[in-house]
Amino acid sequence: MFGRKKDEPQPPPEQPQAAPASPDGRKTGPTPKRSDQQAKLQRPLVPSDRKQAKELERKRRIEAQERLRIGNETGDERYLMPRDQGPQRRFARNFIDSRWMFGEFFMFIILAFLVASIGFSQNLSVQVYVQFGLWIILALVLIEAFMTGWLLKRELVKRFGSMDRGVRLYAAMRGMQFRKLRLPKPQVKRGEKLD
Repeated sequence: MFGRKKDEPQPPPEQPQAAPASPDGRKTGPTPKRSDQQAKLQRPLVPSDRKQAKELERKRRIEAQERLRIGNETGDERYLMPRDQGPQRRFARNFIDSRWMFGEFFMFIILAFLVASIGFSQNLSVQVYVQFGLWIILALVLIEAFMTGWLLKRELVKRFGSMDRGVRLYAAMRGMQFRKLRLPKPQVKRGEKLD
């Protein structure tokens, strides 16, 4: 303002520091000095012992990965990825996991057809049958995914009043994964009634 030079450093604005309070709200002692409070909070930008800091970071990372793994195995919503969160997606997972799905064996069937195709590469008539069989298997998987999606939609509307966007595709993709490789891990047994 008046009479002050622009290049003079300005002191930082004072922030009131509260003294420790007693359980009934009264002040129990003098307010600590600002410099003492700031000295308590100061930490170096670069740790003095880098080896120890790296070890602590590695332990923290391992603990976070362990929490994530346990969350995926138990279905704990806090540790699931955003695509897996929500009550409708939880129900869709349980709906798929409680059924036998032909689609979960699709990759093994394709591998068998690939081996048959390579094994009988000289015989054209066998190749035609292999290709025809592969198209039939693909059609069966698609029909099963469509029917399962229709049944899932009916159940979701009955239980939740509506169906969130993308739940049917989520269920179809889960139905095409081998049960042991599904994440989050299945929480229900095959044939188990869903409540």
